[in-house]
Formats: sequence, structure tokens, C-alpha cells
Amino acid sequence: MFKKYSYYSNKNGMLKGMLFLSLIFSVLLTQNVAVAQDAGDEIPTDEAVISSGEKLFKANCTVCHAVHEKVVGPALKDVHKRRDVAWITAFVQNSQKVIQGGDEYAVKLYEEYNKTQMTSFDFSEEEILSIVAYLKAESAKEPVAAAAATDTAAAGGAATAQEPSGVVNILMVVILIVLVLILVVLAMIISVLKKYLAQKEGLAEEDQDIVNQSFDLVALVKSNAFLGLVAFIFTAIVLKSVIDGLFTIGVQQGYEPTQPIAFSHKIHAGDNQIDCNYCHTGVRKSKNANIPSPNICMNCHSAIKTESPEIQKIYAAVENDQPIEWVRIHNLPDLAYFNHSQHVAVGEIECQTCHGPVEEMDVVYQYAPLTMGWCINCHRETDVNTKGNEYYDNLVEMHAEHSKEPMKVEDIGGLECSKCHY
Repeated sequence: MFKKYSYYSNKNGMLKGMLFLSLIFSVLLTQNVAVAQDAGDEIPTDEAVISSGEKLFKANCTVCHAVHEKVVGPALKDVHKRRDVAWITAFVQNSQKVIQGGDEYAVKLYEEYNKTQMTSFDFSEEEILSIVAYLKAESAKEPVAAAAATDTAAAGGAATAQEPSGVVNILMVVILIVLVLILVVLAMIISVLKKYLAQKEGLAEEDQDIVNQSFDLVALVKSNAFLGLVAFIFTAIVLKSVIDGLFTIGVQQGYEPTQPIAFSHKIHAGDNQIDCNYCHTGVRKSKNANIPSPNICMNCHSAIKTESPEIQKIYAAVENDQPIEWVRIHNLPDLAYFNHSQHVAVGEIECQTCHGPVEEMDVVYQYAPLTMGWCINCHRETDVNTKGNEYYDNLVEMHAEHSKEPMKVEDIGGLECSKCHY
């Protein structure tokens, strides 16, 4: 009996132990799931962080990704629920390393999107976390495609309303027609009055002379007054044309050359909202904005519109190791110095300020005159962005002692010759 009791006792004890361990494992598993589910709670909700993430996302990611729809890569809505921040960080910094490491989810993505290699980004963990915070905030919102289309239509209507050249032309034609009709009516009235007075008896001799006089066009043309007026008008038109021509020497406003590849900024920067800085990589850190190299084009076009004849020209340039001979549009004289990073990164000047609505151009043309007077006027009218920059503190204080107006570029030497000329 003792042995039997001992056996059942041991057996019951083992069962109890197993049940106890199972209970502990279940609790730990539940806690892990809860942690995984609440991982999103670790993502910042601070507006400043989200705003920073938005800038990074729009400057670097929108070429391949959107929040609510697929582009080159997958839609990123609720990406924080599908993968944790550590995985996202590793993938953004070096996606190929994660794929080659055999990560099942990464390999599946790679295969699903035609083995398109994602660009590796040298972002810090804080920067990637801010992007994830932005994506989380955007994921909670509904897609705004319809609203955006409505806004675009409204903006188009407003733009049309602000361009009255067609209406003015029509108005001028109408006025001209009315004037001609008035002259015809006056001529008819004069003719009727002359006939009436000619038939009337008892008119004075002076009145008879007026009624019977005829219009002599030849005499008018040969008169000194008419010849002097014609000479004055001709001389004024010639002088105006000469002066206008002198002022336009070296000005290429409206210049629109044919490029070796039919590249549409409207499709890329407008319809697909690709940030200018993604292709023109030097604009924030260099004097020049630089022309994109073919490998930047291949980031997308290794998988998109591969059969397009224009894209085939890019492939040919890459295969033959030959540069694409783009035609330069915006040319400044050698004696003028202009630094893109100074204006874009420090001054926070938008690209459209100088280059016009590039996002609406199928073929890019020179929008601004780029003359010295145009640049000087900009320096006279543009406020210096001093917020958060200690470099300007003393200058702002000194400026405030003499003026209540905001500090302009001209107030910090923006009109000095040596600023722009060597």
C-alpha cells in the first residue's frame, strides 16, 4: 500500500508541477503578446517628433512608399503593428542584410516586389522612430485622395481666375467692335444731316460751305501735322524696341530646350509627389543642386515602366557607361556666385520661388529672369529666418534698436557687391 500510495503521490505531484509550469508559461506568453501589442505605445506622440518624421519621410521615402496605397513598395499603414521598431530600424538601415539573414517576412517582401532593392538610409534610431511616429499618426487618418482632388480642382479654378489675359483680350475686341460701330453710326448721322441741310433753303453762305465740303484724304496725309505725328510714333516704337532688346541681352526667361530623354516633372514631382531633394541630392549641402545620375532613376525604373522607350535610353546609358547629356536650362554668368545650400537649407527658400511651379511642368523652362535686379529685389523683400539660430541674436538686437520692421537680407549685407561677385 505504501508503494502504491507513493507512486500515486509522485504522479499527482508531477501533474501538479506540469500544470504549474504551464500556467507560468501561459502568463509569460500572454505578457509577451501584450508587450508586442502595446509596442506601439512606445512610439512617440509628440507633435514635434511627428513633424520631424514627416519631413524625413517626404524627403526620402515618398518616391517608393505611401501610407494608404502601394507605390513602388508596400503601403505603410499600420506598419508599427506588423513589425516592431527594432526590425523596422534594421530594415531601413540595411534591408539586404536583413533579407540575406533569412528573415522570413523580409524575404517575402523582397520576392513580392520583384526583388527590388530598397535603398539603405544612414538614419539614426531616433530619426527612424520619428518616421514610425509619423506613419502611426497618418495610419489613424482616412485616405484623403478625394479631398485632395477637390482641393486641386479648386486651386485650378483659383489659378484660372487669377489669369485674366484671355478675358482681357476678349474685352478689348468687344470694345474695338463697339468703337467701330459708333464711328459707323456717326458717319451715317453726318451723311443724313448733310442731305437734310443740302435740301433746306435759305442757308447762310458759311453754312452752305460746311454742308458742301468734302473730306480730302490725300491732303490730310500730305499735311505737316500728319507726317510729324507718324514720324514721332515710328521713332518712339523703334526706341522702345531697342531699349527692350538691350535689357533682354543674356536673359533666358522662358528658355525651354529639348532634352535627350522626355522627363516629365509634372508626373514625378506633381502626380507622384517625389521631393526635389531625392533626385537633386546636393541642393541642401552644396553650391550646386546637381543633375541626378542614372542610378537614382534606376531606384524606381528597375521595376517601373521598364518597357518605355524613354526608360530604355536610361538603360542604354548605364550599360554603355555613358552619361546622359542633359541640356542645362538655368545659367548664371561666371562672374556671379550663387549657393543652393545657403538659400535652401539656411534660408529655407522653396524651390518654386526661383524655378516656378516645376511640379506642373511637363517640360521644364526658365521661370524667373535671374537678372541682378531680380535677385536684389528678393534680398530687399525677404525676411531673414533668425528663429532658433543664435548666430543672429546680436544682429536682431542691433536691428531692433533702429527699426521695427523685420530684418531683411539687405540688412545683413545682402546688397554688398562682394556677396555675389568674386
